[in-house]
Formats: sequence, C-alpha cells, structure tokens
Amino acid sequence: MGAMNELINQAAVDSLRGTLISATPGRSWPELTAAGATLDGLSLRERADHISQALLADFGHPADSTLAGEIYTTAALTFRRALQDPGFSGWAVWPVTETAVTLALDSGDAAHFDDCLVLLAELTPRLTAEFAIRRLLAANLPRSLTAVQSWALHPDEHVRRLASEGTRPYLPWAVRVSAIIDRPEATVPILDVLYRDPHEYVRRSVANHLNDLARHAPDLVIAAAARWLANPDRNTVSVVRHGLRTLIKKGHPQALALQGFAPADLSVSAPQLDRADVVLPSDLAFAFEISNTGAEPARLAVDYVVHYRKANGSRSPKVFKLATVTLVPGETKSFSKRHAFRQMTTRVHHPGKHSLELQVNGIRYHTVDFVLQPEGF
Repeated sequence: MGAMNELINQAAVDSLRGTLISATPGRSWPELTAAGATLDGLSLRERADHISQALLADFGHPADSTLAGEIYTTAALTFRRALQDPGFSGWAVWPVTETAVTLALDSGDAAHFDDCLVLLAELTPRLTAEFAIRRLLAANLPRSLTAVQSWALHPDEHVRRLASEGTRPYLPWAVRVSAIIDRPEATVPILDVLYRDPHEYVRRSVANHLNDLARHAPDLVIAAAARWLANPDRNTVSVVRHGLRTLIKKGHPQALALQGFAPADLSVSAPQLDRADVVLPSDLAFAFEISNTGAEPARLAVDYVVHYRKANGSRSPKVFKLATVTLVPGETKSFSKRHAFRQMTTRVHHPGKHSLELQVNGIRYHTVDFVLQPEGF
C-alpha cells in the first residue's frame, strides 16, 4: 500500500496549491502548505482527509454557523475557477471534493446541497468524486438521486460512471450508505439506463454495482439481468456475466440458468494434489477430469473452492473461477491449476489443515485436505 499512499504526496499538494493561488490571487493557503509537508505515515484515505482539513482551515472553517453558507459559496467559486487550469487533476482533487461536501452539508442550505452535486459532476472528470458523494447520499438519498439519475444521460462518460460508481452499495474505500443498502431498488433505474453505455469504463461500473447488489438483493439482480438480456446490445452478455459472478460462484440456480448453465449428468473425478503439505510461500497444483455422461451438450461453469483455516481454527470457503467449457455427450476434459499461497494484506494465511473442493454449475464435488505449513518449515 506504500505506493498507493503516495498518490497524494508533497508534489501533488504543491501542484494543487499552485492552482488555487492562480484561482485566488492574494490568498496564500498556509494550512495547505503545511499539510503537504506532514503526510508521512498516513494512508491514502488519511491523506485525503488531512488535506481536506487544511483546505477547510484556509477557507475559515469551522466558523460561526451564520458564515457557513458564505464559506461554501467562496469555496465553490474557487474550485470552479481552478477547473480553468488543465493541470488541476489527479488524486489531489479527492480532498477538494471532500471539502466541497463538508461545506455544503454544514451550510444546511438545500441550494448549496444541490449546487455541490453539480460541482461534483464538474470535478469528477479530473478525478472521480465517487468517495465524496457518499456523504451527500447519506444525508439525503432521494434528493441526491434526483440529480444522479439525470447524470445517467450526461454527455461526459466520467459523469455517467459517477452515477453508477458513486451509488454502489459496497464501493471499496468508501463509507457505507445504509440507505442504499436498505433500499436496493433505488439505484436500479440508473443501471437500467447505463448497462448499454458505449464506454467500457461505465459498463464495468454497472457490472460491479450489480454484483454489489447481489450480496443482499439477489432476486432484484436476477430480474435486472433478465430484463437486460431481453433487450441486449453486443456488450450486454459480458456486462451481465460480470455482474452475476458472485451469484454464479454461490451456485444460484437462476443466475446459472441466465448464463446457460443447466443441470447436467456428469462424472467428476476427485482432484489430485501435487503435495499434501504446502509450505508458505508456494503454489499447490491440482488436476481432475470431468465427463459428460448425459445425452445433451453440457455448458459448465467450472470452479474450485479453497477452505481456508482461520485464526480460531474454523474454516472459511472462497470460490475461485477456473473455466467455462461445453462438453458434448461422452466427452471428457482434463483440468489443471496452480493456486498460490502468499501472505497478503488482504488475506493472512494461518498454518494448519485446509481443504480444496470442486464446484461445477454450482454443485460441489469431492473435498481433499492438505496442510499449510508456516514459512521456513
């Protein structure tokens, strides 16, 4: 994560300060200057918040509540002037969007709330405003969605993507918006407009949004996917496939059916492991065969499941995609895979008994145990 944190660094803050000085002759931005020199040890999110706090201080916030609206107006004008500089872009824009939202919410003025949404749409082509918009959504979801729904028809693909990405239920790095999770149907009209967007950048967001919804509203997702497949363009199949990926891994029958994975007569061999003990860090290789014993061609989603040992000794399954194949009657196909075991920030491996299991069209076959040994064993 070190390199990721450096996306907001001293140079980025200096560039932002230069842009703001040009936009506001006579203002020196002392707090922003000081903040740029005190970023060491902070995560990317913490850096964005740190710079935003400096911007707020330079604008005179916090202040008497009677001045909050005036401060927002000044900040919004400043940021719009900054947009005249083509160099005003990149990760230093993130704290700018957060600052605008803080000031708009603190003003308590509905006009400032609405203007801030417009401002985020203006800023998002320079760097996505998907993180900052979350607090506006949380503060007033219906009012926010009125604007966001209109963005789905915006001529700029960055704004259209913001409509989908900013409203994702489980957007990475972003604060949760409980109202979106509680009302999963609220964002579907946005996706209905965008699933055929001409830009892959937007369509990928739509698919990820649909996949997010699958975590807590699978029936809604199935209905949307079926509706889109009934009125497709050349990209719809791939959008739906990516959007249904979690439900496919979970073996959801309707999701499998929408992707053409029907129940089939199969013979699946037990996976053959290349070792019984896996020493960190290394790979585990395995192989197996699938035969179509039925009378019809079989389209298959072939996955495998690693049952990871947790710190408390219990095990947690995670499904991994392996292949999509079609077997004609009587056909047998061999599969092989190497699965890596490395300590990562996103997954800590605990030594002890693990298991590997096969999954075909959502049905589990054969479980084989192996032991993960600590590094240096």
